[in-house]
Amino acid sequence: MTAQLSARKITLGYGDHIVLDKLSLDVPPGQVTTIIGPNGCGKSTLLRALGRLLTPSSGRILLNDKPIAGLRPRDVARTIAMLPQTPIASDGLTVADLVARGRHPHQSWLRQWSADDRAEVAAALTRTGIAELADRPVEQLSGGQRQRAWISMALAQGTDILLLDEPTTYLDLAHAVEVLDLVDNLSAELGRTVVMVLHDLNLAVRYSDRLVVMAEGRIAASGTPQEVIDVDLLRTVFHLDAQLIEDPVSGRPLIVPVGRRRALGPISPVTAS
Repeated sequence: MTAQLSARKITLGYGDHIVLDKLSLDVPPGQVTTIIGPNGCGKSTLLRALGRLLTPSSGRILLNDKPIAGLRPRDVARTIAMLPQTPIASDGLTVADLVARGRHPHQSWLRQWSADDRAEVAAALTRTGIAELADRPVEQLSGGQRQRAWISMALAQGTDILLLDEPTTYLDLAHAVEVLDLVDNLSAELGRTVVMVLHDLNLAVRYSDRLVVMAEGRIAASGTPQEVIDVDLLRTVFHLDAQLIEDPVSGRPLIVPVGRRRALGPISPVTAS
């Protein structure tokens, strides 16, 4: 059975500053949920609380209806894998060694590295398309390859739930699409529950089954992209004047910011000199 993850009226802050204010959320199992919102609204804080990296001052995070704070770290790590925004690998660490770290929660004094672990690492490398890079140091990879390596590590962890904080950070559009295609396939083919934070609204709309829109530490809206995205929400939450058209590829809403620069007239064909 797919693991269940939820938040119940959680409040979390730093000092006197409240970041999350009595927030409740049920994560749909087996789907891709993306948290969006303006800077400073608490997106990453919520993700870290769901991954038990931060402890709410009130309220509870529940994993399979049990308070996550009372579970053993190893048991949580066997169910939830989290990829932070800017993960760091030590110098000289190869891709294979990095991915092998995902098997640590499944090992103990009585169960050391096994053929099953080796098979899980190989399968993760193959599924993410980087098996040929197994012996290459992580620092020598391109940005897109590096993200695939980290996702491979999370995949090798064998969890039902993947938490991804800005998996497209610092990637150009082509590599961002490549990484999100991979994430989408992990959910569609393996039934993994994915919760990620994204800044690019159009990519969030394209690649999400559900959106959670945050504003000032609370959930302003949630639902499918078609249910959530409209011009009023963009103006109210993101302070963005925009028009919506149909994405010719996905059929979902495509956000076109208005801005100050308007039409420049017909585009003249470019001729070689």
